[in-house]
This record gives sequence, structure tokens and C-alpha cells, in this order.
Amino acid sequence: MRWISGRQMPRWLGLAGHGIANPLMLAMVPWALSLLGTRHGWIGSRPSVWNFSGLVLVAAGFSIVIWCLREHSIAAPAGWKLEVTPHYPTPAYLLVNGPYRYSRNPVYLAEGVIWLGWIVFYGSLVVLGVFSVVAVIAGPFILPREERGIEARFGEAYREYKRSVPRWLGKRR
Repeated sequence: MRWISGRQMPRWLGLAGHGIANPLMLAMVPWALSLLGTRHGWIGSRPSVWNFSGLVLVAAGFSIVIWCLREHSIAAPAGWKLEVTPHYPTPAYLLVNGPYRYSRNPVYLAEGVIWLGWIVFYGSLVVLGVFSVVAVIAGPFILPREERGIEARFGEAYREYKRSVPRWLGKRR
């Protein structure tokens, strides 16, 4: 990640990257994993009506991801610039608007909702297992490291934001 430190990435490149990476990680990977085991609730090769309810979660999650990308685009009209701190690469701006008013990690929250939707849609214990492993790693290890990087970069402004907005979901305090 040091090669990107201090460099300005054009906004279109960041959006294109997310436009390719997000569908791959959040749609193709769960689909491929679902092929490895039994799809519960499916009749023949078709999902039941109950399985289709998972697509509501998938749509909600992708909507939140798109909302987050919009906020990033507004905050950095010239493009994204990351700085590598001892903890994690951090953006040159602190987002506190849009979905960031309700969660300090709305992208992770949205991705979790998407994965839960795929778990319901595919009825796959394999997808559930992979999601569980990722959640166990992200929650206690990745998120605190990212937050330390943001706090190192933005100091008191981030600490105030952290006091007023919950990590996952809720109202401003």
C-alpha cells in the first residue's frame, strides 16, 4: 500500500474499481461458494419464495454501498488521496455525512447485509461459514486497525465523531 501513499487517484478510477471489485466480491464469490454445498429451500434448481426474500437484503446493501460511494465522491471531487499511517491507509478527508451519520462503518455494514441476503437466497451453509469467518476477523482485528489510522490522521475531530456515532448502527448521541 505504500505505493499509493500521497498519490491522487482520479475519482473515475476509484468508482470504476468499486464498480468491478464490489460485484465480484459481493455477488460472484457468494454464488461460487453456494455451488460447493446444498442450497437449502431450493426446489430443484430454483429458489423458493422464501429464498427470494434474501434479495431484498442484497438490494438494500448495494444501495448503501452506492450511497457511500456518492459521499466519497462529494468529499473528494478531485479524486481520492490515501495516506499510509502506521496503522492503515486513510483518506485525506473525514466523512460524517450520509450513511456515516448513523454508522462509522456503513460500507462494512452494507457488505454484511449483502452477504446475509445471499445466505438467505442461496440457503447455503458454506456461504454462512465463510461470512462468519470474515466477520470474526474483520470485527476485532481489521476495524480497530482502520480506526487507529483514522484517529492518528484526524485526531480530536475523529474522537468526537467516534463519541457521537456508533460503530455499527444507531442514532447520533
